[in-house]
Amino acid sequence: MTKQEKVKFVIETLNTLYPEVPIPLDHKDPYTLLIAVLLSAQSTDARVNQITPLLFEVADNPHDMVKLSVEEIKEIIKPVGLSPMKSKGIHGLSEILINKYGGKVPADMEALEELPAVGHKTASVVMSQAFNIPAFPVDTHIHRLMYRWGFSNGKNVVQTEKDAKRLFPKDLWNKLHLQIIYYGRQYSPARGWDLEKDVITNTIGRKSVIQEYEKSKKKK
Repeated sequence: MTKQEKVKFVIETLNTLYPEVPIPLDHKDPYTLLIAVLLSAQSTDARVNQITPLLFEVADNPHDMVKLSVEEIKEIIKPVGLSPMKSKGIHGLSEILINKYGGKVPADMEALEELPAVGHKTASVVMSQAFNIPAFPVDTHIHRLMYRWGFSNGKNVVQTEKDAKRLFPKDLWNKLHLQIIYYGRQYSPARGWDLEKDVITNTIGRKSVIQEYEKSKKKK
């Protein structure tokens, strides 16, 4: 298979498995999505979806959020982890949104990345899922699968994002990055990986990855 044939195989397989891809983080608008994505750092979507209703019941917009103290926010979001940093970020970005953007989340990558506690991945998710502007947020699943499939060298997420954007058509990015995440969770996890069920890696995967998998199975 050529690289382009492999890319085509991935797209077709993912479209068959996941014709529809719901956004995994519960939200109702760009602001609540921004907060949910910020909270998801080093946590799970399931955990975040348990906590955000409690937070958004009290404050689901920047004006109400700044009425809370950083300590009050911290107590609510504590179960998702990294609560000291995240609570300061939520309060700080809410103040900036009010003072600089009229309480609205800007549909601009650079403006988003300037907000407290908002990194490139968080900004990319908001651009993609809140504003439908093409972006390719790279999480651990995408980073792992791009390497397993031989599409990236696996050195860092910055390179993985560049490779993904180079290989896949721009009009597919917003849906495709979610499809890869769902596939990684279901068929190609970091732990408990069963190559026989992972049809994409089994078909186009990096030879060294498959060899390492086979060696690990023999040791068990």
